[in-house]
Amino acid sequence: MPRWPAFADSATALAYLKQHYKLVILSNVDRASFAESNKKLQVAFDKIVTAEDVGSYKPDLRNFRRLLAELETMGLRKEQILHTAQSLFHDVVPAKAMGLKTAWINRRKGRPGAGATVLPKGDATPDIEFPSMAAFVAAHREQAKTG
Repeated sequence: MPRWPAFADSATALAYLKQHYKLVILSNVDRASFAESNKKLQVAFDKIVTAEDVGSYKPDLRNFRRLLAELETMGLRKEQILHTAQSLFHDVVPAKAMGLKTAWINRRKGRPGAGATVLPKGDATPDIEFPSMAAFVAAHREQAKTG
């Protein structure tokens, strides 16, 4: 895991988003592995919640309950959160089950199958979808221009 590369657009996109929002990660790894991965992302997250912290892995709802509890300590309400992720199975389905708005980074857009993840069960329809983090940032910039 620590040797896995980040997607080419991730660090730049996160740096841009950090200027506008608090960034919180709900990671399916242990803290040491995430620390190594985060070196590639080059961003200081406002809060990091790992599978190690929770004692379970996504899509377990305990992870999302812990995330919401941590966000509440930061003064953030569920209505203020956009859960953004690549995995429908691990992220979109459970986030929607918890009442969160979701953005799906669909890096497989136009290609068949689910890639390395399990096909989701439940409501896997994201509120919004982008083919990359770069496209997500471009949409934010465009919206900021038009108000």
